[in-house]
Amino acid sequence: MDSSGTYITELLQAWSEGDQGALDQLMTVVYDDLHRLAQRYMAQERPGHTLQATALVHEAYLRLLDSAQPSWQDKAHFFAVCARMMRRILVDWARSRQTLKRQGDLAPLCLEEAVADVGHPGTDLVAVDDALTALAAVDARKSQVVELRFFGGLSAKETAEVLKVSEETALRDWKLAKSWLRRELTKEKPTKEKSRGAC
Repeated sequence: MDSSGTYITELLQAWSEGDQGALDQLMTVVYDDLHRLAQRYMAQERPGHTLQATALVHEAYLRLLDSAQPSWQDKAHFFAVCARMMRRILVDWARSRQTLKRQGDLAPLCLEEAVADVGHPGTDLVAVDDALTALAAVDARKSQVVELRFFGGLSAKETAEVLKVSEETALRDWKLAKSWLRRELTKEKPTKEKSRGAC
């Protein structure tokens, strides 16, 4: 973490204690970093996506304003929460625009393809999110590792710092999580639409 980490942590603590002005100061300090994080997300989205990186940062800011003041640990914790928030915004966007008919003619998605191509036409971001949610129920830390690396674009070292584990542990969790998610994403799942029949 860079030298501004201490100042950011102080602002986070002030915000946790109810100082709303601290959030405005914080956003001024971290805006460029958040915008880079949003650009990583948007680079994975298909061309012509209606959300842009700036709008994604602003939406994350509005959600931060509406959230209960968490007990912030440090800069790394803040960016991990922002990465999760941006993931939620994009997944909510995808769910809201998903047609009733599932894209049953698409080939099953493997994690390597998802990591390289998430958001491109034919890739199901919602399926990736559902698989990550299922993984979190089994092993929360492995789900966080995937979220930070896949959605947040963090390196193994940065992920280890955020989660306060060794880099070797982060790499091992990443490898095991990819195997688990690959299996989940390539499973044949029954479609509810087919079982309901025509209305």
